[in-house]
Amino acid sequence: MPRLSAALAAVLLACPIAFAQGAAPAAVSPGPAATTVTSAAASTDSAEVREFQAIEDKWSHAENQHDQFGLDQVMSPLLVNVAADGDITTHNQQVVQAITNQDKMYFLAQKVITVRMLGDVAVVNGTYLLRHHVNDKVVTDNGVFTHVFQRQRSGWMCVNAQRTLVSENSDTRKGKKASAVNHSMRLSLFGKAKKGPY
Repeated sequence: MPRLSAALAAVLLACPIAFAQGAAPAAVSPGPAATTVTSAAASTDSAEVREFQAIEDKWSHAENQHDQFGLDQVMSPLLVNVAADGDITTHNQQVVQAITNQDKMYFLAQKVITVRMLGDVAVVNGTYLLRHHVNDKVVTDNGVFTHVFQRQRSGWMCVNAQRTLVSENSDTRKGKKASAVNHSMRLSLFGKAKKGPY
């Protein structure tokens, strides 16, 4: 009888372990719906990209028009902005710079490349073109940006922004021969980067 009790106890203990091991692969492996969500999270052509392109267009337009209200619609009061030259500014400093900007040639355009959705946070990567005066000379900067947005009651607000200069237009190069490479953007977020000067 003790042998029968011991054998029965061993079988009863082994059943939950075997069941858990059998159930684990089904719980871990993602189904087709999970795969779709994962691939759409960093899509380059999605509803999210279109939504954030509209926000970036509103941002660019507000800067180009020196519009404080427009900037307040996209920039969080908690914004930390890192410019391409390393200058770090807050929301208020960004607004003051925009509304006091006297540069008649100033023009900003931003193009969204990818959007990664992380719940109430979105990480937006893209390219930008910025035309402005430097020492009485018009220059055009081309670069990449990362904007981190947080969902708030009023919509998506940018809490962190960073720009990185990638190339300069030929009018800023002194005595250097400009090539087609200098005018194109190379942004490889998902593949192997191409070799080149940038």
